[in-house]
Amino acid sequence: MKNKLYHLIAFLFLIPVVGLAQEKLTDEQILKLYDGLRVADVSDGMDMVGLRDAGLMDQRIEALWKDTDDMKHLVCGIAVTARYIPTNRIVKNPMPKEEFQKWEGDWYSKLSTEAYLDHVKPGSIVVLDVQGDGDTGSVGSNNSLAWVAKGARGIISNGGIRDTDEIIKQRIPVYMDHMNRGRGIRPGRNELESVNKPVTIGGVLIRPGDVVVADGDGVVVVPREHAKPVAEFALEILNNDKKGRKALYEKLGMPLDKTVEIK
Repeated sequence: MKNKLYHLIAFLFLIPVVGLAQEKLTDEQILKLYDGLRVADVSDGMDMVGLRDAGLMDQRIEALWKDTDDMKHLVCGIAVTARYIPTNRIVKNPMPKEEFQKWEGDWYSKLSTEAYLDHVKPGSIVVLDVQGDGDTGSVGSNNSLAWVAKGARGIISNGGIRDTDEIIKQRIPVYMDHMNRGRGIRPGRNELESVNKPVTIGGVLIRPGDVVVADGDGVVVVPREHAKPVAEFALEILNNDKKGRKALYEKLGMPLDKTVEIK
């Protein structure tokens, strides 16, 4: 009798644990689920699983550019994170050209590297926390293009981005705090503090592997363990919205476009 009672108690304690278990999805499965979803839909999906206001970044984190014809600025991906911090090292100033170039190269290769690129693959979004590192351009038109060549879909940062005209021309989706653009080089200004560790941008926690969705409304981050139910709710909301808008398009005699095509 005691054994039966023990097993019954153990079973009852196990039920909530099983109920809380989350389905493990690959990056590819997650990206397929989120294809075409808007920030608003994902935010609504977050509400439905009980994550109200948990993933929406501050409105200062917004698109560097927008393409409302083909929607090329819309992006979703899997977070690869890094954090740069302001340096407190004393730097000789000025330096002869050759000395400066050696010092600059050493700083890039030892203190302010891009070691997070080892984690970038097709479907990644590079998420950089550069809060407090001053007027530093950690991202430019050259290295951002190299990240895209590795498979990155876009960049999310609370600042530190320069060469913005070229980045726009290159059509790289970037979401950032426009009032915290960076223009100076990294040497003498910042150091790489962590790679693929949790960071905070726009008041939101982003962990490596979390889902990031960005469009003209801003950026939302979905904890990976809730990716599937949020996406399923969001798709239902999006398709209902498309049905209603399509009916109104037809009533108003407006030509149909991709924003009312149901998946």
